[in-house]
Amino acid sequence: MSTGKEQHDGHQTAQTLTEALPYIQRYAGKTVLIKYGGHAMGEDHIAQRFARDIVLIKQLGVKPIVVHGGGPQIGQMLDRLGIKSNFIDGLRVTDAKTVEVVEMVLAGSINTQIVSAINFAGGKALGISGKDGNLIMARKLQRTTRDPESNIEKVLELGFVGEPTKINPDVLKTISDSDLIPVVAPIGAGENGETYNINADTAAGAIAGAVRAMRLLMLTDVPGVLDENKKVIPELSKDRALAMIKSGAINGGMIPKVETCLEALAAGVGGVVILDGRVEHAVLLELFTEHGVGTLIT
Repeated sequence: MSTGKEQHDGHQTAQTLTEALPYIQRYAGKTVLIKYGGHAMGEDHIAQRFARDIVLIKQLGVKPIVVHGGGPQIGQMLDRLGIKSNFIDGLRVTDAKTVEVVEMVLAGSINTQIVSAINFAGGKALGISGKDGNLIMARKLQRTTRDPESNIEKVLELGFVGEPTKINPDVLKTISDSDLIPVVAPIGAGENGETYNINADTAAGAIAGAVRAMRLLMLTDVPGVLDENKKVIPELSKDRALAMIKSGAINGGMIPKVETCLEALAAGVGGVVILDGRVEHAVLLELFTEHGVGTLIT
């Protein structure tokens, strides 16, 4: 016979499920792309919890696509191999030796770990890189800088750092329409077969736009976009986001994240959320509760 506490806990669980029903119905059959950041996946218990949440939303009829990063893990492997890393404007300069390590870490160890965690949690994940099925076609990323003294503009040499030129979503649609969950490493293929290292945020935004995702969730290690009082802004319009970038209220590494979000929205994504992937059940809270977590950009 159940105790009063057990009955209370059971009723609370049932209440939670009924409150989530409208949100489950909203996302059933819809694509949700989750960008899983390198810092957000640093600890085993967080990775296991993330995997269970991804399996759950698939069981509830959502079509999740996971695109992962791996900057810290790439840095650790380069250090172990004695390969020096240089950064320009936050982008890792990627020579021929470095891009081999990047592909090995992203498409190899990290991708396999995420796939294994999802499978262990009862799901069926399939790991692919952007080179598989020509999912991400890419070109060399061009960045310039202007010398403040001479005012001469020069091209920065970033090596095999790429940007997407075309996304071929057919392979993802085939996987998502089955009982499989695609897990994508952000590696792109050049027109001559080159391998390009693509920023995971950029890859996630481009793929989300190509598949017309209902939501793009950018899991990172910050709680969202902060206002001048360091409080999370629950919802942010495109115009306010641009104004905050211009004023400097949005700065540093948050600028490219927000710009990626705005590009995804322009490509047809229903809404983008920047949220802290270390928060327990962040994905479930965002999708299936009234207020969600993080900052929704619309």
